[in-house]
Amino acid sequence: QVQLMESGGGLVQAGGSLRLSCAASGSIFSISVMGWYRQAPGKQRQLVAIMTRGGTTTYGDSLKGRFTVSRDDAKNTVYLQMNSLKPEDTAVYYCAADERLGVRYWGQGTHVTVSS
Repeated sequence: QVQLMESGGGLVQAGGSLRLSCAASGSIFSISVMGWYRQAPGKQRQLVAIMTRGGTTTYGDSLKGRFTVSRDDAKNTVYLQMNSLKPEDTAVYYCAADERLGVRYWGQGTHVTVSS
């Protein structure tokens, strides 16, 4: 089992920045990919950014350049730096961790609200 604890959400004005953190605990040796997804009201959950242990990153459409994912394996933590935030970035952001065998774990979610 893997437990994920997110932090760093909140309210920010358009154009501002936020940094989300997600600390993993439990069977962390089994984790291969960590990253972030988001879900806006009335919409499906979508990929924001993920990173493999080897450092390969994948970003959701149109997010690369404003968002940067990073991880510190020594701290079992993944980060999401969000810059130039827009009102359409408002969503619940979920941390996710994938085991090598394909099981995905989710954090509880952290709210990000971008005011115009």
